[in-house]
Amino acid sequence: MPTSFGTGNLATPKDFLCDSLAPFGPRVPVAVHARDPISREGVLSALNDDSRIELCDKVSPGGVVLHVDHTLGPTALTQLRRAVGDDRAQAVLVVEMLRDEDLHEVVSLGISAVVWRHEATPSRLTQAVLAAARGDGDLPADLLGRLIRQMGSKPPHTAVGSSSYPAQELTPREVDVMRLVAEGFGTVDIAVKLSYSERTIKDIMYKLTTRLNLRNRAHAVAYALREGYI
Repeated sequence: MPTSFGTGNLATPKDFLCDSLAPFGPRVPVAVHARDPISREGVLSALNDDSRIELCDKVSPGGVVLHVDHTLGPTALTQLRRAVGDDRAQAVLVVEMLRDEDLHEVVSLGISAVVWRHEATPSRLTQAVLAAARGDGDLPADLLGRLIRQMGSKPPHTAVGSSSYPAQELTPREVDVMRLVAEGFGTVDIAVKLSYSERTIKDIMYKLTTRLNLRNRAHAVAYALREGYI
């Protein structure tokens, strides 16, 4: 079962649009990259009929780039780094497998969602794209477990991310939010469980990641694990 998990950038995506829009309003712009044309056409076909998605040739700021490959290789890393960094897009990665060392790249790049190729049905791809667009992210449950184990096993101050910032204390409210993020809950569910507004949860996460110079929610979970908060 895939798990909704905040691996996306914390800024709330705006409605950036492609040039042509359906009469019913804005949709999520999605650019599809793949190693081979068959994989690309398959993903385009899977997403084409969803009224919430606008397929684009180029990555749009605030949109989503979906990259299909066998593994997270150098080419995929370069394209995703450019899309997430320079183009300010959210990212969905569809792969057959990820090595443990690739998890560091997934977190540090700010990849919002991962889908295993054998689970890449139209509904699963759509779920991942829409989660990434919201900034919530979406990881398979087994990958999330590996991420938590990997980050939790690292000694203090050697986990992912830049080591140039000092350890800082999390507030009790931030700890409550991070525990639920680590358990796989999205923004809406966390708001309900803690009796806060969705905007408050987003604000807590934004301030936390900004203060600690963290890339995204997965990076924040890694930090909280490393410092012993969760």
